[in-house]
Amino acid sequence: MSVVLMLDTNAVSALVKGQAEGLSQALTRRPFCMSVITEAELRYGLARRPVKADLRRIVESLLLVTDIRPWNSACAERYGLLRAELESQGKSLAPMDLFIATHALAENCTLVSADTAFVHVPDLKHIDWTTVQTDSGII
Repeated sequence: MSVVLMLDTNAVSALVKGQAEGLSQALTRRPFCMSVITEAELRYGLARRPVKADLRRIVESLLLVTDIRPWNSACAERYGLLRAELESQGKSLAPMDLFIATHALAENCTLVSADTAFVHVPDLKHIDWTTVQTDSGII
């Protein structure tokens, strides 16, 4: 069984705007999910400024058919350990990024994101969706 891909907010945003054709095709062949943290960020984005009705409909439709993983105690435990480890190394991530990274670790998922900050997270499997080419087989 292949590893589940966990989509970061920037990957979902690119998908719904039609800017990630390679990733879109790859997701037809691979199991994927989203953190509830990503869902929260998407809903915040929709609420903070007016968006076209079409974009809102696309986001809502994607949320309905996506496996959205809940935050739980295993995530919280992983968060505490990772945040302490990064701080001891003088590294940090934006708060929501740290939640998403620890969620991917706790779920044993590969995180799909163009955010280079995730390379600082030990043991995190990460794929930059901007490098995925149509039919490339990378993911």
